[in-house]
Amino acid sequence: MILCAGEALIDMIPNDSGAYVPHVGGAVLNTAVALGRLGEDVALITGLSSDPFGAMIKDHLTASHVSTAQAVRSGRNTTLAFVHLENGNATYTFYDAETATRDIQPIDIASVPAGTNAMFFGGISLCNPPVADTLLDLALSQPADRLVMADPNIRPGFVSDQDGYRARLTKLIRRADIVKLSDDDIGWLLPDGDLSAKAHAILNMGAKMLLLTEGGDGATAHLANGTKVRVAAEKAQVIDTVGAGDTFNAGCLAALRRADALSPAAIDALDETTITDMLTLAARTAAITVSRAGANPPWQSELE
Repeated sequence: MILCAGEALIDMIPNDSGAYVPHVGGAVLNTAVALGRLGEDVALITGLSSDPFGAMIKDHLTASHVSTAQAVRSGRNTTLAFVHLENGNATYTFYDAETATRDIQPIDIASVPAGTNAMFFGGISLCNPPVADTLLDLALSQPADRLVMADPNIRPGFVSDQDGYRARLTKLIRRADIVKLSDDDIGWLLPDGDLSAKAHAILNMGAKMLLLTEGGDGATAHLANGTKVRVAAEKAQVIDTVGAGDTFNAGCLAALRRADALSPAAIDALDETTITDMLTLAARTAAITVSRAGANPPWQSELE
């Protein structure tokens, strides 16, 4: 099983007339949903509110075959993210204080189920305490033979303590076997140097593999053993980019599971063909997501 840990929220997305319409979202939820739709065994650690939006989120997860058995249930409100679209690109305004996910404490987290092969951490849940520290502690507590993947999906405007956030991400990257960053993310983390130098710096922090995405310019896998594989972006008619990177993450994890490579030891031994197949599936799934409104990852049947 793949266990994802992070936010579930409601994206308020403007329709053609400019009115905001609720859609289930959240970076980590989107990755879990994409995994479920690709046929993977997946569960989500998140905060689930008893409010109507929480029910909407639960129904969405269930419909996409994502287990909510590990979710933390409460009466706190659901996080809202108002999405602002410009030329298909999304920026966000968050309403997150004292919400179902934001206030998760270590005592709220159940034991990781037996049979969990990999854990995925990311999104705005890594930005601010208490949930950010709770998830970091969970990541650092994982055994060395359980694969950990992290995608910070950095939102600088959402961070309350920049120094604390950088320190938290540094610790997570040191533990993670796979780190996924966009070109914007890595530019925020490491302002100086070209992309190649920045990639080496991330790997030197401890990751076995860095997945570096550059939007329409494709994606590159950099491995600590020196292997480097690049795949072009799939052509798509872009409606918006909401959920594209999250779907990319799911494609990578699904491809690794299908290649029986969902372990730290297997990452070290990946060959170029397997890496190319992984990036290709990730690019295909992301291309379908950007071709329709909101975070709406494809089902496996759409790829066949």
